Amino acid sequence: MLDYKLIEAMAMVVREGGFDKAASALHITQSAVSQRVKLLEEYTGQILIARTTPPRATATGRRLLRHYLRVKRLEDDLAGEMEASADGRSTSIAIGLNADSLATWFPAAIQPFLIKERVLLDLRVDDQDQTHRMLKDGDVMGCISTQEHSLQGCRIDYLGQMTYHLFAAPDFAKQWFPNGFTVENAKHAPAIIYNRKDELHHKFLRQALGEVPDSMPINYVPSSEKFSDFISMGIGYGMMPLLQGQALVKDGLLIDTAPRCPMPVKLYWHCWNLNSKLLERLTRQLIQGAKKLLEIQ
Repeated sequence: MLDYKLIEAMAMVVREGGFDKAASALHITQSAVSQRVKLLEEYTGQILIARTTPPRATATGRRLLRHYLRVKRLEDDLAGEMEASADGRSTSIAIGLNADSLATWFPAAIQPFLIKERVLLDLRVDDQDQTHRMLKDGDVMGCISTQEHSLQGCRIDYLGQMTYHLFAAPDFAKQWFPNGFTVENAKHAPAIIYNRKDELHHKFLRQALGEVPDSMPINYVPSSEKFSDFISMGIGYGMMPLLQGQALVKDGLLIDTAPRCPMPVKLYWHCWNLNSKLLERLTRQLIQGAKKLLEIQ
């Protein structure tokens, strides 16, 4: 039978990004954490954590983590039903989501749930095309993703769509796009892209222009808030959700450089298919909140 104290130690090493940080979170010594992980690896007969910086779970380790987190979720639900949370402790829920959702509609959508429930969020941010990997690896119990198909053992719900436009500061557009947005201009105008996993800009170029230049100058700005600042300051142009850009357009700080080519991005909520009342309430609130705040099609 699995010893869940050993699995908890492994989970904390992965979550906190190190054995020393896991020891602090568990209020035990680093040697005790190492010993628990070692005992678990001896019991399973496999290496569960790659000793990299930071440590990462191996394929077997990820499967064990998925099992552990499912069991923990059910135990937390049971504790709530038995009023075992009367001591004031809160349960933590790990969610994967994209930076644009976090910067725009997500906080308002989830606010009623967080006010009512004794829950702490552990948000993991990545590109919307990548967040489902966190769920697959067992790092989160739910994620917001562009993935249209559910993963094995998970449910999927459509949330709505974020519509992206190609924005630039007025003076920037005059300098770089005097005759409109063209392939030739895209070869030379400095672009703003979130990170190297963000494919939205390239997808837009294929949709609007029919091709992507072989090379183009790119600034990588992995912050949704600073991303919009870089564009409004005239440093570059880039794709932003209308939810984030419309106020800046109204204030005259941005213009839509390709108004006839909006790019809708459909968002889905994926979560484990568990008999968890707390997870069900979170899902219900997220769907209701998203319907009020996103453009539904």
